[in-house]
Amino acid sequence: MEPFRFHLFVCTQQKPEGVPSCPASGSSAVFDALDRETQARGLNHHVQLTTCGCMGLCDEGPVMVVYPEGVWYRRVQPADVSEIVGTHLHDGKPVDRLVWNDAPAMKAMSLEHGEKFRAAMAAREKAGMLPDRLDQMIRGYMPSRCILTALELDIFTAVGDGANAEQIGTRVHANARAVGMLLNALVALGLLSKSGNDYRNQPESARFFVQGSQDNHRNGLLHTANIWHRWSTLTDAVRSGTRIPIGRDTPEWTRNFIAAMQRNAKERAPLVVKALGTAGVHRILDLGGGSGAYSIALAKACPDAQCEILDIPEVVPLAAEYVSQAGVSAQVSLRAGDMLQDDFGSGYDIIMLNAICHMFSEEQNRDIFRRARQALAANGRLVVQDFILNPDKTGPQQAALFSLNMLVATRDGASYSESEYTRWMEAAGFTGVCRINLPGPSDLIVGRVK
Repeated sequence: MEPFRFHLFVCTQQKPEGVPSCPASGSSAVFDALDRETQARGLNHHVQLTTCGCMGLCDEGPVMVVYPEGVWYRRVQPADVSEIVGTHLHDGKPVDRLVWNDAPAMKAMSLEHGEKFRAAMAAREKAGMLPDRLDQMIRGYMPSRCILTALELDIFTAVGDGANAEQIGTRVHANARAVGMLLNALVALGLLSKSGNDYRNQPESARFFVQGSQDNHRNGLLHTANIWHRWSTLTDAVRSGTRIPIGRDTPEWTRNFIAAMQRNAKERAPLVVKALGTAGVHRILDLGGGSGAYSIALAKACPDAQCEILDIPEVVPLAAEYVSQAGVSAQVSLRAGDMLQDDFGSGYDIIMLNAICHMFSEEQNRDIFRRARQALAANGRLVVQDFILNPDKTGPQQAALFSLNMLVATRDGASYSESEYTRWMEAAGFTGVCRINLPGPSDLIVGRVK
């Protein structure tokens, strides 16, 4: 049985640099072109596109197979896609110049490839070589640091519509020789292109890393650069059990942090609102509301609701900017304070802690939950959104790694498990505590007041 008229497999198996592979010959671009072309011709509901692993024909890549006929194509390029979709998928006639129908040769090549691969793996194992997976994890900081440095120097903005290393070095006040080395690495990472001595932004870097772009993420990503410096203290933090001070947070650090939180929260806020529902919601307290993304989303979903953001004095003016830009200033008020000490007030239908609990210790979270219980109206809800660890705290991977992020960044923070949050809420007097799974890395834990 074939649920689709055609099923296309395109090899996208990554290989070490310098080893022949379909991706090295452009298979990812072929796959993207197939997706665009099938949609443009109205065939996307009749054609299933699937990436696949190595077919053992790496020297002839990019390789793709069209089923149910089992037509093999080799050395396919993006420029060939329109013809394949139009002639084969639409008219039912394979593109003969690209078809590979020498079955004995194909089988022999594939078998030889498999034997060479297994022999190479056996030799590596015998020699005690470090597996690629471990080597890649250990060296993973290199491309990351390259991009973060480029963002700190604002390299992508300096590249503009095209410039050479000397011009770019002058614009970012850095050494031209060193800038040239960084630019070449960015070309290797696919973030810049180079023609002669001139460099240009690629579409992704132009969209996300250049000042003035509608989707510029640079300011938020500078917070990741700040985190990188904290992570360099991880060894000492593990020895001491808490973060190692590396200087006071500056106003620029705070602005970058809030920009990063806005980047994440803007996408997740509608998911949270949908999961919670808005029936009977009139007053909301957003503890540590940051950029205000969640209050803004609730205000837009509940035109009669009033939201209050409680955050530290340094954050409140930044949140006010986002609230004003969203046009909900009449519904969202801001209060400067300390959630660990200040009175919350009373009569709230929802109290939110979005990406907050991981900053605090168990004792601090227990106290916040207790005071939140007192501040909620009947049938009110305490909503925690955070990374939720498995019972043994070894996963999910992002939550476990983020717990280390809290070790290097806070005094007592960590990621916590569902059972911990449930126990703390029940001890504070909440009932019906439940978990609501969301798409992405974080979920909700919700407790209700009777």
